[in-house]
Amino acid sequence: MKMKIWSFAALAFSVAIVHFTAASLAAKAQLQTRPSIAAEAAITGLPTIVTTPLVEPTPTPEPTPTALPQKKATYKKCHVAGSEIAMTFDDGPHPKLTPMLLDILKERGIKATFFLVGKNTADYPEIAQRIVAEGHEVANHTWAHPQLTKLSPVALKKEIADTNAAIYQATGIQTTLMRPPYGAINASITKRLNEEFGLTIAMWSVDPLDWKIRNAEHVTKLITENTTPGAIILAHDIHPTTVQAMPAVFDTLSAKGYKFVTVSELIALDLPEPIRGTPAGTPAATPAAATAPAAAITPAAATAPRATP
Repeated sequence: MKMKIWSFAALAFSVAIVHFTAASLAAKAQLQTRPSIAAEAAITGLPTIVTTPLVEPTPTPEPTPTALPQKKATYKKCHVAGSEIAMTFDDGPHPKLTPMLLDILKERGIKATFFLVGKNTADYPEIAQRIVAEGHEVANHTWAHPQLTKLSPVALKKEIADTNAAIYQATGIQTTLMRPPYGAINASITKRLNEEFGLTIAMWSVDPLDWKIRNAEHVTKLITENTTPGAIILAHDIHPTTVQAMPAVFDTLSAKGYKFVTVSELIALDLPEPIRGTPAGTPAATPAAATAPAAAITPAAATAPRATP
């Protein structure tokens, strides 16, 4: 009896295996004949979704910052891309002439730089205040206009510090520029003014000799004929003939396309000098010249002072 039951069970299991295998083969055949996603979409009218592999975006390299030209210790003129120039006035403020000059500047919308004598600033603080209020620049021209190269270190410090204090007390401005009286300067004084006082030395490239030749036409002619882009022009607002010359100077230079800025603004526009290559057709140096020993360098003497009026 038991043998019959086991035989029946074995037969039933075999039949079940046969049915399962047949069903699996039928399902596999159906999968192989199923249409693609695109074909099914066409049959059902649904839109076809096309997938593309993800592509990592190429990073954009950051631009390399352009190095700014290093500020120099001394400026006589600047190399500019435009037509900017700086008009400067020394030795004031003068109680009568400086206000007259300020009226001329204001009428034309011109900005200038005033190198103030400390004693005059202390005597006429209201004029120094007006200079700043009308958008002009003020700078240090020592307390009493001495020749710096003849001063002791202590006396030089007093001339500069007292003038800085007078300008600050009158205007609230900490000066950053200095012009040595008579243009008398040397390397050690320049270094000290730069490092100890944080002052940049502002010389000039155009000198109309207005302190010597008191003639308005002469002043006008020298300035208008010698000014080039980037020029720093020297003048003195303590001479009537200089102030008389300024309307013609300003109008002539403006008509030529020049733009007046302060010395600090001009320095901010200063560009490195263009590299000047050897002109075409210039013969190259001979080997002998190339190997010739360098000449001995003689230390430069202090800049000779101008004669005083």
